[in-house]
Amino acid sequence: MEGNSLIPNLFRSEFSKIVSVLCKRFGLSNIQLAEDLTSDTFLKASETWGLKGIPDHPRAWLYQVAQNKAKDHFRREQIFNKKIAPVLNKENIFSEIEINLSEVNIKDSQLQMLFAVCHPTIKQEGQIALALRVLCGFGIEEISNALLSTKATINKRLYRTKTIIRQHNIQLVPPNKTDLVLRIDSVLNILYLLFNEGYYSASSEKAIQKELCIESMRLLYMLLNYPLTNTPKTNALMALFCFHASRFDARLQRDGTPILFNDQDKTKWNYELIAKGKYFLPFSTQVKSKYHLEAWIAYWHTQLAISKKDKWNNILQLYNQLIQIQYSPITALNRTYALAMAEGKAVGLKEALKIDLKENHLYQCLLAELHTDSSKQKHHLQLALKLARTEHDREIILRKLQNITQQSTLPSKPQTPPQK
Repeated sequence: MEGNSLIPNLFRSEFSKIVSVLCKRFGLSNIQLAEDLTSDTFLKASETWGLKGIPDHPRAWLYQVAQNKAKDHFRREQIFNKKIAPVLNKENIFSEIEINLSEVNIKDSQLQMLFAVCHPTIKQEGQIALALRVLCGFGIEEISNALLSTKATINKRLYRTKTIIRQHNIQLVPPNKTDLVLRIDSVLNILYLLFNEGYYSASSEKAIQKELCIESMRLLYMLLNYPLTNTPKTNALMALFCFHASRFDARLQRDGTPILFNDQDKTKWNYELIAKGKYFLPFSTQVKSKYHLEAWIAYWHTQLAISKKDKWNNILQLYNQLIQIQYSPITALNRTYALAMAEGKAVGLKEALKIDLKENHLYQCLLAELHTDSSKQKHHLQLALKLARTEHDREIILRKLQNITQQSTLPSKPQTPPQK
């Protein structure tokens, strides 16, 4: 790893570990203190390594400095408690301190942090922002870019979330069965949303934000390694992530322009990840959740040997079940495309006109796909162009418009004169 990229990469991988361990030791109400101590550790690394060179064991160096800074803070607090607190009638805040940065304690602390972040009293927008900050090591600007927001808004959101943590005295404790029942769905939903934001990037000009996807998979993998959270839903979600992640390298051109599924070079798919997805999929069969059904849909998309008719019939049946479990207009839109592929465009168009998504560019693109008249195709694509939120979506729509225009201007094929 090159020197100029070492600290940023270590920050991404180690920030959440150190913060989680410090929060476990100091209490989650002191999360800002944990972040400050960890940030100071990386600042010291940047200064020291620039002058003296990179140490032989950078991670061990970071852990040692973080521990020293925590102890220094503790000593200052002891002075406060002994000399000032009695006058102010304050209780002793800290007792004798030892920071355990062993691999086992790091994993336990991160798992406990994940469940604490998803506490029912914290709003979903706060859960996502805090997860990106303390579990993924994202900076404020990175979070604001990922969530299509401003740094001021993200700072306020994090401040409010940390205030809720203090007010409700939320603790980092091992998740018991009660916590699992109350929070596992929230935990999985947060990871699902994080991965989707990275994979589809509806709020970013980057077509794919791999960092979000990778962090989502890393956190989910922690749940799979803990017996109480190694559930059918967890396995289903990991299978879904693997199938989607297998197409990373095939989804973008060199200039970053997205490549639609049908145009992707299938040799660039990662078949090891597809195999991983197949491995996790059988463990999800006990519960027919939305993750289970979406994972099977993604699975069928990776199957190239099966006939087109059989593939789309399978996908359509899965969407029929998914829409019954959790209806949403976007799910209905995807089901309609599967219906058109399985039973014809005329059937799909009739169903599509029942969906109320007129202000969505994907819906307008679907109508353009299902219409056979080029003027109607252009009309819906022009509407889609106005509604598109990102440059890469507009690029795709413009390409479709150009293709239709070229096809409509081609000279018609001359008729073959009748044979005498």
